[in-house]
Amino acid sequence: MHIQDTIAALATAPGAGAIAVIRVSGANALDLVSSVFKAKSGKILKEQQSHTLHLGNIVDGNRIIDEALVSIFKGKRSYTGEPTVEISCHGSSYIQQEILQLLFRKGCRAAKAGEFTLRAFINGKMDLSQAEAVADLIASDNAGSHQIAMQQMRGGFSNEIAQLRQELLNFASLIELELDFAEEDVEFANREEFQSLISKITRVLKRLIDSFATGNVIKNGIPVAIVGEPNVGKSTLLNALLNEERAIVSDIAGTTRDTIEDEIAIGGIGFRFIDTAGIRETVDVIEGLGIKKTFEKISQAQVVLYLINSQAPSASGSSPKGRAFADLQLEIEKIKNRFPDKPLVLVANKMDHLNAEEQHTIHNQLSELIPEDSKSTVLLISAKTGTGVDELKEQLLQFVNTGALRNNETLVTNSRHYDSLLKALEEIEKVQVGIDAGLSGDLLAIDIREALYHFGEITGQVTNDELLGNIFANFCIGK
Repeated sequence: MHIQDTIAALATAPGAGAIAVIRVSGANALDLVSSVFKAKSGKILKEQQSHTLHLGNIVDGNRIIDEALVSIFKGKRSYTGEPTVEISCHGSSYIQQEILQLLFRKGCRAAKAGEFTLRAFINGKMDLSQAEAVADLIASDNAGSHQIAMQQMRGGFSNEIAQLRQELLNFASLIELELDFAEEDVEFANREEFQSLISKITRVLKRLIDSFATGNVIKNGIPVAIVGEPNVGKSTLLNALLNEERAIVSDIAGTTRDTIEDEIAIGGIGFRFIDTAGIRETVDVIEGLGIKKTFEKISQAQVVLYLINSQAPSASGSSPKGRAFADLQLEIEKIKNRFPDKPLVLVANKMDHLNAEEQHTIHNQLSELIPEDSKSTVLLISAKTGTGVDELKEQLLQFVNTGALRNNETLVTNSRHYDSLLKALEEIEKVQVGIDAGLSGDLLAIDIREALYHFGEITGQVTNDELLGNIFANFCIGK
């Protein structure tokens, strides 16, 4: 890693805009920018105090490139923990490139993806899990993912892990000390207190591991498959949920032959809705491929909306009334048997064509088709008029553990952290087995060291160049 180089990159989004920010970081950042900046005040930039702003011109010899506002951060009082300068210039793409090329000619090199945050980690400004949260924060597109990323970036998760690691490390030191006095047969580590600590660590690890199921879907958006027979209004429902004409709507059965996806935020949580091809027997090869993909999307979804036409059988064979009711029952059983853990919402569409008594009858009929559990429910809507769509959104929110967000609980969202937690728990459980079996301290110490190693992987006490490269390669350039 060439962390001694002075690096520069565009820190704002590429393209034209009102302003652009170019970030320069490294030991020579102040000297380098001073050589191309002429302050209006006549002061020398590198001689000014940290955390000050200066108006002036960026110049290439006698040529003025732009009038800019320059911010300076000296010593370790910067994002990266090293001297940093940020140039706020006009947002012309030409001006941005002219300034960057000037800096490169003066001795800077182009920053790699995530290199500013990598330097912040190396210089002790944040631990590794906090650094990873920076990328999550940039990528957040709803209130839920933003809240989780902010909590992790501010150290909520890493502080919890660091505390457990330190407590375990203290006992590990005492057990290691016992090994030096093996002949005296003394115990420095109180076994009752040690047992209590292991039980506490086990509880916390299991809670964090369990939180990944919630945290991961909140971070990445919750996929919801809209399925059902052709011409029951799946595309109309997608358009109603998104409040835009996203999918083609037609009276011709089989219009949707491929999946259509789009995202919205409901109550601060991202949902990704997938409009699928209608499920029916068909000889059309293209439509058949779409139906095959429908079942693939059901397997990937977190929630399944099974849409049904609530009109009389004469209007559509997909009605829950009459002869089609038995066919519908078979389809529902097929989905529940194949995907027993997925929440299933039976949505009876086109309720605007029914009176109150008919709506009540349809609701009771559909309720008979679902098991008596909290993961299945029945709703009546009209996708065309929007009636019941808000109730459907509220129902979807109930499938998400938003209580964990409201209570500001620690949620694991990173698969690397999840993997390390699983490995740490495995080692802690080995320690517990050893305690129960009355194993000697030297044998317990082996598993304790492994647990400490996996804790260190999360916060960055244990790293290598390959791991860091993989993590920061996913960052945007300039951050």
